[in-house]
Amino acid sequence: MPKLSLNASKKTKHTPAGEIPVDWAWATLDGVTSKERRVSYGIVQTGENLAEGIPCVRVVDLNNSRLDLESMIRTSPRISNSYKRTVLKKDDIIFALRGDIGKTIIVDEKLVGANLTRGVALIAADPAKAQPEFLRYSLEAGPTNTAIRLAVNGTSLKEIPINALRQIPVPLPPLPEQRQIADILSTWNRAIETLESLIAAKSRRKQALMQQLLTHTLEFAKVGHSRHRLGDVVERVTRKNPKGDTNVLTISAQQGLISQSSYFNRNVAGEDLSTYYQLKRGEFAYNRSSSKGYPFGAIKRLNAYPTGVVSTLYLCFRITEEKRTCSDFLCHCFDSGMLNQGLRCVAQEGARAHGLLNVTSTDFMDLDVCLPDFASQQRIATILNTADRELTLHRQHLEFLRTQKRGLMQKLLTGEVRTIR
Repeated sequence: MPKLSLNASKKTKHTPAGEIPVDWAWATLDGVTSKERRVSYGIVQTGENLAEGIPCVRVVDLNNSRLDLESMIRTSPRISNSYKRTVLKKDDIIFALRGDIGKTIIVDEKLVGANLTRGVALIAADPAKAQPEFLRYSLEAGPTNTAIRLAVNGTSLKEIPINALRQIPVPLPPLPEQRQIADILSTWNRAIETLESLIAAKSRRKQALMQQLLTHTLEFAKVGHSRHRLGDVVERVTRKNPKGDTNVLTISAQQGLISQSSYFNRNVAGEDLSTYYQLKRGEFAYNRSSSKGYPFGAIKRLNAYPTGVVSTLYLCFRITEEKRTCSDFLCHCFDSGMLNQGLRCVAQEGARAHGLLNVTSTDFMDLDVCLPDFASQQRIATILNTADRELTLHRQHLEFLRTQKRGLMQKLLTGEVRTIR
């Protein structure tokens, strides 16, 4: 891999593509693409979805970094041939004009011959001017990405017009340096993708482990399981906010009960918090709203702060006897969806207020929960806590790599840091 160095000469020039080294050039996006295949959007009307038709990439398909041909809509060969310019070739760049604007994917062998829809654009780099991977990274960061964000228009439906996209400026190092920059950033990409795959595998392993442990299929978890009414092991918390606690909490799937100011970068609660429930560390809150991964609402324990307050729309509770019920064990039970079957029975469809599931406090406390003896609860919690810590470390490493890559892209794509062989 090439070594990196600061731009020692510091000699730069001002261009529409920003302040760039004097030995770099610049061009519009249209200027670095093939004349025969200029920047263009895809098929306006794909017609009937044909089982044996030509696959067409939509904005929604770009959410998956490896496009799934099976899930794509398919148009007729006749319609696809009328949009020959956007028939995909290897190393073409697919660019989202709407939705997650600027989302890009490089075309591989399996996508060759497919076409695009109106919401995405084709960018076919002229290899004599721009290396495709380098161009893709330029679209994702640096001055080119900044220009793209400034060119987006619309309110409810944001979009970058195709003519505006064609005029986006791109800084152009010499081709050998473009290849070196692309190689360096691809190394970080591979590390990120490898870690993402590892996290996904570890998450699946943890889910399987939870299923085994919490349904007592492992030997030590088979001992002493019995069913309890939830209200027999926990009690409601209806403590109001007497001392003006302003730490308003919300439930995050990944982070649990977290301060609204941290999660949303602002407080979305009203000014009067006197009627809110106050939670103390170790107590639980049930958000009766459906969310991703939690179709019947999420239950989380307050871990991050000594106290915090939540809306009275939450159901709050605490363990009554900590020497009989392991708090960590309950956390894993709730995250595993152990209560979902019972919640499904009491959450009446169509009977919703404030967008909440119609689960009363009485119904909630009447739910069944299956508990082994206390020692087994602790052993199970220890195993699952270890799996959680491992996942947390991997996620922190992933965020570090992503942050490192963003910083590196910014420096490499502006020439602040140069590559040397």
